[in-house]
Parts: sequence; C-alpha cells; structure tokens
Amino acid sequence: MTRLHELRERLVDKRVAVMLGGMSGEREVSLRSGANVMAALTRAGIEHAPIDPRREDWLPSLRDFAPDAVLLALHGRGGEDGTMQGCLDTLEYRYTGSGVLSSSVAMDKVKTKQILQVVGLPTPPWVSIDPHGDVRARVDDVADALDFPLVVKPVAEGSSLGVTVVRDAGDLGPVLLKTHYEFRSIFAERYVPGMEITVGIIGVGAKARALPVLELVPQNEFYDYEAKYTDGMTAFFLPARLTDDVTAEVQDMARRAHASLGCHGVSRVDMIVTPDGAPYITEINTLPGLTDLSDLPAQARTAGMSYDELILEILNSAFVERLS
Repeated sequence: MTRLHELRERLVDKRVAVMLGGMSGEREVSLRSGANVMAALTRAGIEHAPIDPRREDWLPSLRDFAPDAVLLALHGRGGEDGTMQGCLDTLEYRYTGSGVLSSSVAMDKVKTKQILQVVGLPTPPWVSIDPHGDVRARVDDVADALDFPLVVKPVAEGSSLGVTVVRDAGDLGPVLLKTHYEFRSIFAERYVPGMEITVGIIGVGAKARALPVLELVPQNEFYDYEAKYTDGMTAFFLPARLTDDVTAEVQDMARRAHASLGCHGVSRVDMIVTPDGAPYITEINTLPGLTDLSDLPAQARTAGMSYDELILEILNSAFVERLS
C-alpha cells in the first residue's frame, strides 16, 4: 500500500473544515491555497467545507459543520500568528500547523531571530525599532549598526509584504517612516547577498524531515510578493545548486529551527546562502503557501510526494498530539 493510500484510508471518514481567506494582506493567496486543498480532499473522497473567517457567520458555520479537524490554509495576520490557533484551542477543535505559542513567535521575525541566536543558528544582524518611539531618531543608529545596503521589514507580515532594500543613506529615513506608518512594528536587517533558498519541513516530532532545498532566482531585486505569486517571475532550481555538504547543512539548520520554535506538522524555513557557502536563516513560515506556484508543493514533488499526499500528510498531523 502506498503512503497516499495509507493516509486516505486513515482519513477518509473525517470531516474537514478548510479555513481560507481571512482578513490579512495575503487573503488572495490564502483563497488560492484553500481552493487547491479542497480539490485534493475531493480527490481523496474526504468530506470538507470551506470556512472564511472574513464572513460574519464563520463561527456558526464551523459549529454546524462539526469538523473532526480544521485544515488551516490561512496566511498572515489573524491566521498564522496564533490568533486563530487560540480560538480553535478554546473551541476544542483539532487543527493543522503549529500551536498558539509557536505560531505567534514565528510570525514575529524579531522574536524568531532572538531564538535562533540563542540556539546558535545564524541569522543576519538586525536592529529593533520601538514602534512607540521616534523612528526618525533611530536613522543614524540603524545606519551605523548595519551599513548599506540594508533591509527594512515589518515585524509580522508574510509574503515579503512591506520589505524594502535600502541602498543609499538618504533613502533610509523616508523608508523607515513609510514602513512604520503602514505596519507599525518594523525592524532593519543587514542585507546579505547570496542565493535565496527555502527548505520545507514535513512531519511531527522526531519524524520531522527536510524536503529538497529549493533555490529561487527572482526577476525582481529579491523574492518579493510579485515574484512569489506571478507565473514566470521567478526561476526555480530543485534541488538547489549547492554542494552536498551545504545542502546537508541547510537541511539540518531547517530541522533545528523548526524544532527550536516548537513547530508542528509543517513549516518552511527561508535562508540566504552567501557566495562562500555560509547560510543565514531569515524567517520561518508555519503555514506555507499551497498554491500552484508555492514553494512547499514544488519541494514535495521533488521528494516524490504528490500534492494530494502532501495535503493528507499535513491533515494527518492534526490528529497527532501537539506539544506546544
């Protein structure tokens, strides 16, 4: 019996609510992820229903459907940051992905970097900026600490929303003010030139395993929202053009990062590898995209997993005890 058939037999009698859409800036991506997920569940013969938290009747709809588990296809604020996870815990529904604490920490890029630093995993140097302070007063501190080019990022957004590479000192102040106005909590990070890669993690606990490393070569300056979700805007190399030693190193780093944050079932760890082969972790995604153009399904295919097997593997993790 194949793994797909085994998972189907185990899950075919389950009722699954697919939570999609939501209210974040990644709503459209989430709707696409959710549509793909539901198509996979249809092929597997698993009863399911879409639940969109943007709708006023989402909670009565969820209760009426009475799912055995909720498959989270949400991305960004309100769905990936522990908010929905806390709600589902209170309602006593099983769900896919990481729990409240891991989700909220991973969504906060500064908190993630602090944990990575504590456990000895490399991440680019950064400067935190008090969202309640005078941002303009920090311009010189940021420039002195990081030099140019540097990157300004929102603390808690996904899909590279609000990320700006700043190359000239004269642009730093305006970029900090604009990003702070749009997103409030922001930070600055040293720009690390090199190969952009991502490593998917699938499985639970000691059985969590790294998928093949995906190399991303965007047409834009970096792997931004447009490059991520526009067909033809990014070239993909699977497996990445890395030496065997570096490949093994980044996969081990991804597993360690996943475990350090207490992630469950699935995650995707993004990194930069410098020209001399030094990897740096930039962020961890606890609910990776599941669209036709998303990274995780492409990595799973290279590992010999069909899209349907990937979705059922993620769904199955909802029925395994979450430790955090």
